[in-house]
Amino acid sequence: MMSDMRTLEGLVVRLQAGFFTVQTEEGLVTCHVRGRLKKGPQWADLVAVGDRVTISIQMDGSGAIEAVTPRRAVLSRMAALPRGEYQQIMLANPDQAVFIFACANPSPHLRMLDRFLVIAEQQHLPAFIVANKVDLLGKEQAEAIFGHYPALGYPVLYTSARAGLGVDALRERLLGKISAFSGPSGVGKSSLLNAVQPGLSLAVSHVSDGTMNKGRHTTVVREMFPLEGGGYVADMPGLRSLALWDTQPEELDGYFPELRDLVMKCRFNDCTHRTEPGCAVRAAVDAGQVHPERYESYLRLRYGDE
Repeated sequence: MMSDMRTLEGLVVRLQAGFFTVQTEEGLVTCHVRGRLKKGPQWADLVAVGDRVTISIQMDGSGAIEAVTPRRAVLSRMAALPRGEYQQIMLANPDQAVFIFACANPSPHLRMLDRFLVIAEQQHLPAFIVANKVDLLGKEQAEAIFGHYPALGYPVLYTSARAGLGVDALRERLLGKISAFSGPSGVGKSSLLNAVQPGLSLAVSHVSDGTMNKGRHTTVVREMFPLEGGGYVADMPGLRSLALWDTQPEELDGYFPELRDLVMKCRFNDCTHRTEPGCAVRAAVDAGQVHPERYESYLRLRYGDE
């Protein structure tokens, strides 16, 4: 009986091969999921990294997850299974998404950034952008690329791991929060993580390499890493391939903050925002109220021209 057991509250920080590592006030405990939690049909992962859980301690020092606190947010993907849709929880209870792109070398892929921002909007997750390698261009040129995002509700931090620029500001934004990181390769994420906390990138890259390998017999590892002073960083390499197939094309304008209110002003209810007369979206683009790059991203995402 659970009443006869010693129980602890904890945070799931790692998943591998069906076992969960839970951070408790007494340290890390390796746990399995109690069988009674698995009863009945399952339409989503019962336990995920980022979950707050209650565990019982067994005689051998291992643990069993007895209960999962209701999630306040998830970063998830929908998988189509024979019995219906299944929700794979990539990260539970994230506080924010952090999208890292380079100002140069490689050139910033703004279409990918806009796709990431749509995913964050879809999952009701606050996001901010890290524009790294700002020393290669200078702040003025970097702002010419990324400067339109803050007005949309996406703050931009200009950083240079090599020059030590913006590192303290980034660390401050991460402390005390669970942060989901993503970005294309070559943007300097490892150097930036090392600047925030020495040794952090080595741990993150090790688990990310394992997660990225999608061979049939590969053990998927999901993990988030503690920050000195509080908070966790979780790398999300899978976000690059996260499909938007469960988003209806006509819903997409709801995930672009600058377009949400405009679509109601279009002359036609089924406006495609491409060629129709009386289109409020195109009028806003022509008037400079909507950035042309964002409009182009919207069209490519909606009509599959990526």
